[in-house]
Amino acid sequence: MHAEHRYMEQQSEQKRIVELELQQARYEASLAERRYAACDPDNRLIAAQLEKSWEATLQRAQDCEARLAALGRQNVAAPTPDFIGIAEDLQAAWNAPGVTMRSRQQLVRTLIADIIANYDASSREIVLTIHWRGGQHSELRVRKPRAGEHECRTSDEAIAVIRSMATRWSDESIAATMNRMGLPTGQGKTWTAHRVGSLRRVRGIHAFKSAEKNGEWLTMREAAAKLSVSHHQIRKLIKAGVLAAEQVVPDAPYQIRASDLQDERVISAIAHKGRPCRPLSENQTSIFSDT
Repeated sequence: MHAEHRYMEQQSEQKRIVELELQQARYEASLAERRYAACDPDNRLIAAQLEKSWEATLQRAQDCEARLAALGRQNVAAPTPDFIGIAEDLQAAWNAPGVTMRSRQQLVRTLIADIIANYDASSREIVLTIHWRGGQHSELRVRKPRAGEHECRTSDEAIAVIRSMATRWSDESIAATMNRMGLPTGQGKTWTAHRVGSLRRVRGIHAFKSAEKNGEWLTMREAAAKLSVSHHQIRKLIKAGVLAAEQVVPDAPYQIRASDLQDERVISAIAHKGRPCRPLSENQTSIFSDT
């Protein structure tokens, strides 16, 4: 009942303030109208300024009327606290329209007598024993954060992707892959080469070194250069299944084995420029001539 009384007092106070603002706005609008009516119409500069001031005061009055009407609707829609109903359905009271976080905190303090916290070293959990005022007890287990751990933490999935790609791809390629996969940083930002490098140094993940490449695996750029074709043609060959390629993780850049570039199907597809990359079946007749 005390909470209901306080809520009604707040609503009444807000309504009284808006009513006073509306009264003042209407007075200013009436005053501006009289000034405009008393102005010499031949003095157009002064008349224009007075007319503009009049319109501004009318707009303020309309805004106050709209706020007052909104408060009236809110008072009608605001549910009257029924503590019998709240006792039967706490979730409805918690999620009721117009309930503020402060009201929820007061509700929790009213229902809970005390909370006893213990630490379970075997599971690294904090065990909270909640004593309710009605005599009931509840237990809640919360994982204890590790030293230095906080909410702005990079997900394990993102770290696994970086770890799997770091030995084969540069930080720029890793950042582009992470962004394509929709994996944000610990702070919810997009990845850049600098952020990938910073995370690697913190996690002790070795960096990509181009000098360590032995020529067994090629990127799309290197494969296109070796075959003297464009990236688009290499991608078409991969999608058609003519050229074998691998990905460390989905959406990662393709890796092509250098020996696969010498495959007969790849050489034939490159030689027949402008033709589809799909191999013909034995029972299918080509519509293209061999000349």
